[in-house]
This record gives sequence, C-alpha cells and structure tokens, in this order.
Amino acid sequence: MPSAVAATLRLTLLLLWALCLPLAAQAQGLLSGAPAQTVVQTDQVRAELLAHAPDGAGPGKTVWVGLQLSHTPEWHTYWKNSGDSGLPTQFEWTLPPGVTAGDIAWPTPRKFPLGPLANYGYDGTVLLPVPLTIDPGFNGNHLEVQLYAAWLVCRKECIPEEGRFTLRIPVQGSTGLHGSVFDAAFAAAPKDQPPADSALQPDTGFLKVSLSGLPAAWRGQTLEFFPETAGLIEPGSAWTQAWDGERWSARLPLSPQRSESPARVPLVVAQANPPGSGAGSAGVRLDVPVQGAWPAVAALPVAVPDALQAALNANAARAASAPPPASGTPITLWAALIGALLGGMILNLMPCVFPVLAIKVLAFAKHADDRTAHRAHGLAYTAGVVLSFLALGGLLLGLRAAGEQLGWGFQLQSPGVVAGLAVLFTLIGLNLAGLFEIGSVLPSRVANLQAKNPTADAFLTGVLATAIASPCTAPFMGASLGLAIGLPAVQALAVFGALGLGMALPYLAASWWPAIARALPRPGAWMDTFRRGMAFPMFGTVVWLIWVLGQQSGIDGAAALLMLLVVLALLVWALGLRGKSRAVLAGLSLAGLLWLGWAVGPNVTRLQDASPGAAVATTVDGLNWQPWSPERQATLLAEGRPVFVDFTAAWCVTCQYNKRTTLANAEVLGDMATKNVALLRADWTRRDPAVTAALASLGRNGVPVYAIHQNGQPSTVLSEVLSVGEVRAALAGL
Repeated sequence: MPSAVAATLRLTLLLLWALCLPLAAQAQGLLSGAPAQTVVQTDQVRAELLAHAPDGAGPGKTVWVGLQLSHTPEWHTYWKNSGDSGLPTQFEWTLPPGVTAGDIAWPTPRKFPLGPLANYGYDGTVLLPVPLTIDPGFNGNHLEVQLYAAWLVCRKECIPEEGRFTLRIPVQGSTGLHGSVFDAAFAAAPKDQPPADSALQPDTGFLKVSLSGLPAAWRGQTLEFFPETAGLIEPGSAWTQAWDGERWSARLPLSPQRSESPARVPLVVAQANPPGSGAGSAGVRLDVPVQGAWPAVAALPVAVPDALQAALNANAARAASAPPPASGTPITLWAALIGALLGGMILNLMPCVFPVLAIKVLAFAKHADDRTAHRAHGLAYTAGVVLSFLALGGLLLGLRAAGEQLGWGFQLQSPGVVAGLAVLFTLIGLNLAGLFEIGSVLPSRVANLQAKNPTADAFLTGVLATAIASPCTAPFMGASLGLAIGLPAVQALAVFGALGLGMALPYLAASWWPAIARALPRPGAWMDTFRRGMAFPMFGTVVWLIWVLGQQSGIDGAAALLMLLVVLALLVWALGLRGKSRAVLAGLSLAGLLWLGWAVGPNVTRLQDASPGAAVATTVDGLNWQPWSPERQATLLAEGRPVFVDFTAAWCVTCQYNKRTTLANAEVLGDMATKNVALLRADWTRRDPAVTAALASLGRNGVPVYAIHQNGQPSTVLSEVLSVGEVRAALAGL
C-alpha cells in the first residue's frame, strides 16, 4: 500500500541522513576553523603533525613540532626554492600567548628533473621541523598548537592540498615518542658552515661558483647545487663542475628572467643521490658573497609565442570594443528564477523521481475526499522539497566560500553517498515489489508512525525526492545554476528555492485544486499493480548507481556493493517470516551482512586510481576522445586546432544519453574530422578542482556542458540536451 511505501521512505531516509553527515562535518570544519586532528590523508600525501619535547614544554624551553609528509610513490613536494616550477610548503600557526614559532628547518632537498626543467623538493617521507619558543612568563598546563599547512604535490600533474591540524603538548612530562623521526630530520638538515674564501662570480649568461671547506669525503664526488634565492639560475639546464684539490667549482647558466642581483647568496650543496628516501643526503649551507657585477636584469619577459600573442591581442581588442555590461542584474536574476522554476517542474519526469511522485499521487487519489488533509500534505511536501534544495544550495555555497572547488551534484562525487542511495532505492524497490511490508519487519509502534504523522511523512518524502532529483538538474538549468553560484548568498538561495518550488508544484496543485483531484483515477485493484510496477524503475536506478560507483571505486567496489545488497534483501525477507525460521534466517543474514561489511565493505568507498584513462576511439578513423586537462587544451589551441570539450560524469544521466546519441552520430563525427577538431572529455565523476574551475569559467556549475574552443575566438557553449543540428551548425562556423 502507498502508506507502507511512504513509511519505508521515511525509515530509509535515516540512512541517507547518516551518509550525509561527513559532508556536513566537512562544511562545519571548513567554516568554523580547524577540526581537531593530527593527520590529513589524501591519495598523494599522508600529512601528520608531530611533537618532540623530551624535557617537557615548560616556561623558557624550546620544543619542536613538525609536519611529516609521506608521499605516494612518484609524487613529491617542494623545498623553500622550488626550482623551475612548484611552490614551497607553507605554514600558518595559531599558538597560545607567550609561544612563538620559528622558521622551518628545511632538510636538504633533492633534484627532480622533468625534461628541460628541474624542481627542488622531497619524495618518500620527510619531516619539516619548526622550533617553538616558550616565554619564561608562560603560564599553562599544556600548549594548544594549531597549524594550517598548504602544499603542492606533483608528479607530472600537480595538485594543491591543505590541512588543518591540532596538537596538545603537556607542559609537564616528556613528549618524545617521535624522537627518532626528529633526529633523522635534524641529521638531514644542511650544516651551516662559514664561507671562508668561497665566492660567486656572475658572468655573461653564467654564474661561476668556487667553494672551499667542503667535507673531505666529498672530494671527487658529483654534487648538487641549491641556491635559496629563487630565479637566479636555470635549474634544469646543463652545467659543469670540477674538483681542484679541496676546492669545488661549477659553472651554472643564469636565468634570463632573473629579477634580483644579491650581494650574498645563501645556498646548499650536497652529494647527488637518487630519489625515494625523502630528503637528500645531508648537505652544507653557506652564505657566499658575490664578487663582481651582475649582468643587467632582463627588462622584458621571455618572448610570447606568436599564436598566443595573437590570441591575447584579439581578446584585448574585443574587450576594448565591447559595450559596458548592462546594469540589468535584476533581469538576469529574474530569468534565472524563471528558468529554475520551469526546470524544477521538468524534474518530475526523471526516471528515478517519477515513482516517488507517483506514489504520493496514489495516496492522494485514495483519499481524494479529504481536501483539508490533502492541502496540508501538499504544503508539507512542498516545504520538504524547497527546504532541502535550500539546504543543499547553502551547503554548496558554504563549502565554496571556504575554498572547496565543488559544483552542483557534488554529493554524488562521494562513493559513500552513491552506495547509500543504492541501498535506499533497493529497500524502496523491494517494498514496492511486495517482498516485505513495514509492519512485518518493524514493531507495530514504529510501523504505525506514518499513519499517525502523515504530514511529517509528506515532508520527508519531499526530502527524499530532492536527494534523488538534484543531480539531474543540470540539463534544464545549467545557466541558472552557474549564475546562482556567483550571486550574493540571498539571491543564490532564491534560485535554489525556485528550483524546489518548481519541482513541488505538480503535487501541490493536485492537493489544492479539486478539479485536478477529480481527474485522477478512482481507487481500485489497479493501484496495487501500479505500485508493484514502480519497483522496476527503482531497481533500474540501482543499476545506474552501481555503474556510477564502478567508475569511482572500480569493479571491486561495484561487486562488493552488489554482494551487500543481495544479503540485505535476504535479511529484509527473513524479517517478514514467522516462527523459528525468522529468527534463524534473520540472524544468519545479519551475521553475513556484518561480515561482508567488514570484509569487502572498504572496497565500496575506496577510490581507484584517478590517473587519466586511455583514449576512446570513435567510429571515424583517427578521431578519438582524449582525457581533458588544461595543459592539453592549451597545447591543442596553440597548434591552431579547434577543441570540443565534453564535461561529463558517470552519475549524469543526460551526459550518457548525449554520449550515445548526438556525440556518436556519424554526421557529427564526420564534421569534426573534416574540421580537424580535437575531442577532449573532462570527467567530473569524482571531485576535480581543475574541471570545476573550467566549468566556472564558462558560467556553469554542473554537467553536462559542451564547449567549443578556438584560438583567438570566444568559447561557444552548447545546450545541455544536444541535438545533431545544433552541433553541426556550431561546427560549420569554425
């Protein structure tokens, strides 16, 4: 019966709420400050804040804290001078009054060549220690140390990461658990040494280095040279070095972009060693004077390629000739509100949303004579939808204000949320199909809650409908959502509220106007048949969600979720039995479910390697879809090729429809090959700040988005629901 289905919806919403707790906690942590943690884990780096105070942290003492970075193989972070590219790790401390932080005691770096370039930094595991000085007048029982750290981790691609750490160090007693780690970091730090008669001498295009007093064990060995002043030399260019007795000399190419002419240069030299052990071998640090005059600093930057300069000139000319922006912001806002209202109404036709609305309409038809109750239910359902859209929009705006690169539909970028929705829809589908009823699974007091609180049930049904529908909004209101993200918070929330109101309007209208109620079919046996038929769209949605999870967690994650769903179905069926068989089968099913959750459950939420996939061939020889990246797009444009970018995600139904219809059309592909268009696919199935930024630059905040880029021309953004004629017309203009 519809009432039992609605009770199932309300019960399983608790699961969805629990799965959303991590997102809410993330928002609270970002907006309120630093969560209390000492470890931040990403796919590339494990960062942990450590302390070393073997003699306590009393007044007048110095204690050490440090951020330990454990890099995934092939990834690295940077030294204080990062070399040709990159950024050094940065610390911002929040300390009690009377406690001051010193500078990072940087370990000796190592060199990471990359083609004609080179960087200075660390791989493996490295500790970046910092001394904390405690004033003699400090009065407290512990030190509350808070650190905000930001680092850039790179392989061939680079990812900016950050973390907030909190550590409490007792004043009395010893904190020396990580003493060996700090001892290793101190041993890896370069040893300060007087320059003696060492000197640097600039020459035309080169810097001559002459150092004395280096360790005797180094003589005859190959050394690495790390200036602390950035931009003086070309780190990746070839250079020469030689030993003359105890004196080491080198000739390094000066950077044509050099902007400084220092009188002294602090530098580190160390033995060359292969990567893999974190810091380089312990080096020597000298502050060496410069003899002679530096060559003149370059007055102009390096020459810009002709193609890029032409594009810059064309953009500047268009900007100068373009009329000033109209002051009609209210008109644009009103257009966004109307678009959101219409888009919300269309959402009711989505395959996974329609069954929920249909169930509510069935309940309405069953009690069509009670107009007062139906109006209350309609208002409650509308409130549930509108408030849920406002909550999702507010969470998105809050996370973005805190620096997170997120877009609409961000909740489905989490494997945990995808898996939770799959469980939720499986339970709804099993109930619709008649495998179990609420009254046979739960105590009668719990099962009867829906009958006692039909208005609250209508509200929760609106919440569920929003959770299902929100990822499907982009096809109907991509421009409105893109505009909303850039508006002030109140106006942005108005757009999200209009979207919710549009989605709730059909049921609200059916509950408020008798003419619509009279047009509905009368109650009868057909309602049970219709209810059971609605189970199949729910199961189809589960299939789609498992496919989405497979894109995120791999085949192991999808298989693990399928096993869990099968045992879950067995459990709810067993709970509906009578007698001893209920206790035996339900107990075994529950035990099996718990064991599977422990054994294979982690596969569900474990993200698989996010490295770019291989090219995907089309039906036209030589025309392939390549993984998108900003660098690849820029390279192709510099070559003079038009670029078609498909911003897509596995959880976007419209994306998959367009991919299999218009984007697979032989005429469209033929036009692309004729125009020598490069095809790039930007996958947003999981969080990707680069894709989010690219969408924002196009005025969009969700997928699908289709953009055609051409060197020196403004980008063309196509509609979200593609047609063959639209794409061919756009290609004809290239």
